Amino acid sequence: MTRRPRPLRVAIDTGGTFTDCVWIDSTNHLQMLKVFSTPADPSQAIIGALRKINHKGDLVILHGTTVGTNTLLERKGARTALVTTSGFEDAIEIGRQARPKLYGFFFDRIEPLVPGDLRFGVEERTASDGKVLISPSPRDLKSLASHVEAKHPESVAISLLFCFANPENERTIAESLKRLSIPLSISHQILPEFREYERTSTVVINAYLQPVMQRYLENLLQRLSRVERPRVEQRFSAASRTSKMDGALASERPQPMARIFVMQSSGGITSLASAATEPVRTVLSGPAGGVVGAAATARRSGFERLIAFDMGGTSTDVSLVEGAITTASQAEIAGLPIGVPMLDIHTVGAGGGSLARFDAAGVLRVGPESAGADPGPICYGRGTQPTVTDANLLLGRLQPTRFLGGDFTLDLDRTRRITTEWLKKERLKRHRSPLTLEKFAAGIIRVVNSTMEKAIRVVSIERGRDPRDFALVAFGGAGALHACALAEALSIPHVIVPALPGALSALGILFSDVVKDYSRTVLWRVAGKLPGAELNREFSTLQKQAVRDFQQEAWQGKVNHQRSVDLRYRGQGYELNLPLTGNLLKDFHEEHQRRYGYAHSTRELELVTLRLRATVKSTTAHLGTIAVKTDHVGTGTPARPGRAKLGSPSTPKASVQFDDKKLATTIYSRDALAPGRTYPGPAIITEYSATTVIPPGKHFRVDPAANLIVTIR
Repeated sequence: MTRRPRPLRVAIDTGGTFTDCVWIDSTNHLQMLKVFSTPADPSQAIIGALRKINHKGDLVILHGTTVGTNTLLERKGARTALVTTSGFEDAIEIGRQARPKLYGFFFDRIEPLVPGDLRFGVEERTASDGKVLISPSPRDLKSLASHVEAKHPESVAISLLFCFANPENERTIAESLKRLSIPLSISHQILPEFREYERTSTVVINAYLQPVMQRYLENLLQRLSRVERPRVEQRFSAASRTSKMDGALASERPQPMARIFVMQSSGGITSLASAATEPVRTVLSGPAGGVVGAAATARRSGFERLIAFDMGGTSTDVSLVEGAITTASQAEIAGLPIGVPMLDIHTVGAGGGSLARFDAAGVLRVGPESAGADPGPICYGRGTQPTVTDANLLLGRLQPTRFLGGDFTLDLDRTRRITTEWLKKERLKRHRSPLTLEKFAAGIIRVVNSTMEKAIRVVSIERGRDPRDFALVAFGGAGALHACALAEALSIPHVIVPALPGALSALGILFSDVVKDYSRTVLWRVAGKLPGAELNREFSTLQKQAVRDFQQEAWQGKVNHQRSVDLRYRGQGYELNLPLTGNLLKDFHEEHQRRYGYAHSTRELELVTLRLRATVKSTTAHLGTIAVKTDHVGTGTPARPGRAKLGSPSTPKASVQFDDKKLATTIYSRDALAPGRTYPGPAIITEYSATTVIPPGKHFRVDPAANLIVTIR
């Protein structure tokens, strides 16, 4: 019997402009590949990347996907029906009383994902203590199934009042709808928590995404099966979950097998089956990988407190990390509340592909609209409207022949010509005075920096943190171009540019653990002493469920549990989440004082929601054991029609504009920087996945962890 070699683990993050791949080769070196994304069908770029990698053996694909996010943003999800308690059919439309703009009389209300004619009420009622007051009658259930079937929905969401206290009625309704043979999203399984609006919204989003995500993953599996025709392990059904690498004993020359796992918004990977049935947990899939990667790389350089700054092609994601990565239980995507655990990430529409324009008043705006992967910025060969990337090229911050390691040349002449023509049209349209290319490009950079600076303030200053106590970890394809200017504006003392800045999200996915999150609302009043026995009983129930789920999906390894509790002062409408310790009550008062500036040590508390995070450690070697040297494969599509052609390395000096002054700036290749040596600015540092801009007066060095450390103050 021939022993099957270890599979190649490839982490793939699909972004708006590029799809990034990271893996560890047989010599223990990190390798990466960037290919142009294919927004119409993201799986095309993935398959193209795998063909470029050309691995003949078993594959494990760890996938960070934007399918859920894009589906919500574009409103292209499934036709969804909602079943809820009679009288609460319009809860998802009524929402909360909070106004997006307090003094704005005119604003566009976010339309619910389920229209009125697809909402169905059921005569049932469960009390807040879990007692079933009214059970749905067989006649009502039969009528419900007929009415739902008549509307031909592709998916159904079920969310009843107080189902978190007793799910009996939800189970009964779900059983009666099974004969329709369409996906069901049931709230006590997805989010057994109070606040019916947020819970119902979360379950509706899950139902809205479920058919789309399942079709996408099935399509990816089918395409994958045609790459060297490997045997693909499909894990959509409970029966197939027990198959667990059945080919390992098949023959002396086993057929290659490919398995797919998906990154969750909570910062951990999950099985294909879980991602297909609960896609609501994947809407921040890619950005979550970036936070994991930023924390891991910064820790290697001795930084525990950091602000992760991920600037890609279409958006910028920022997150604050103090030691351990934390999750938030409430978030908004496309104006819709989501209650499942997510990394606390704030996103703004500012990226390398963000489009510049003048508004009706003649004010320069940048984003949130983006050129995306197709047509892309002007300098990529197809775009016709100026972007942030074009502005960086015009100012000399991007070097045309050093983009993507020289595999792809940016078209500077085309950018100058088309941007000049665009400015002339805008001047004639608005009767404005002439604006030079350099001033226009500098204005784009100032505007987009202002947007990103506000985003960093949201996760730091607005939450009681001083940015001067943190390091800014800059990654994404465009992050290092803008990081030093942002750090200067916010008095952040250090900028860290990791070893793989343009593919750090994929790297974070590669090293992520398997994660499952569980919760239950209890609403217990506490005065002076924690109810230890009750807490242990409830958490034991959640832990047993976690163990069953890991066993059902055939995960190997020890399951670790992290307990936390949402607390509040009695009468408050918001909570703080804290780890469960013997000093929980004291910790809450201290955190409330720090967050809000006051505390009431004698006031009665409420334990609102119990949360359990169960993890199994990644089987990928720890980042500290991987060789620092990195290699790369080409872009995969250098000859794409209409794109610029390949080039040769540029000169070691260039004229770069800083604060309206053009300065002779040294151009370094990152691979040529001597570890430990301090270099002065101004400088441009080029590498395969990103470009770093060092303003005058700053210093930088490469530390033993291969991270680029820029000293701002």
